[in-house]
Amino acid sequence: MNQDLWTSVDHFLTDTLVHPDQPLNEAVRANADAGLPAIDVAPNQGKFLHLLARIHKANRILEVGTLGGYSTIWLARALPPDGTLITLELNPTHASVAAANIKRAGLSSLVDLRVGNALESLATLHSQKAAPFDLIFLDADKPNNPSYLEWAVKLSRPGTVIIGDNVIRDGAILDPKSTDPAVSGTRTFLERFGDNPRLDATALQTVGSKGYDGFAIAIVTS
Repeated sequence: MNQDLWTSVDHFLTDTLVHPDQPLNEAVRANADAGLPAIDVAPNQGKFLHLLARIHKANRILEVGTLGGYSTIWLARALPPDGTLITLELNPTHASVAAANIKRAGLSSLVDLRVGNALESLATLHSQKAAPFDLIFLDADKPNNPSYLEWAVKLSRPGTVIIGDNVIRDGAILDPKSTDPAVSGTRTFLERFGDNPRLDATALQTVGSKGYDGFAIAIVTS
């Protein structure tokens, strides 16, 4: 098994099952043209998130980490006409690119893009007694994932689905002595995912065009 094979399989799956359309393709091009890092979810992963949101009949979605809005578009497309997606992005340049991509996809009325430190934005949502979210996607800086998870649980209700991206780190999570903050943050995140009495969780390893990684997913039980 190698990266070339994983990428070829992803392309086959995307061509056969996903069929990305013009707004999605333009978002990828716009992100590249703006020099954003190529760390968006893959098309088949984006549609996986989209289908999860539809299966769950999500009306309120929270995304931590917008980047150029590619996953935002997939998730917002799962919402009903009266739905809301709040997405949090630290970098103003990334947020500007994302806002243009979201507008081009015709989703601006559903998406509330908030620029600033995500921990501060999450605290603000909580202090404002925001209605609980039906689905929460955590895909920002990994060292802060344990803290993002704490806020996600506070902003949830029984039945809320919480998804964490990039939780395998090429297998580096096996190293308890790692000095990489992304690895140690991910390990702590997974430990808290499993230990929290309000969560029922699992994780899946993935391979594909984005390499070797995985998703964690939990449902809030109480």
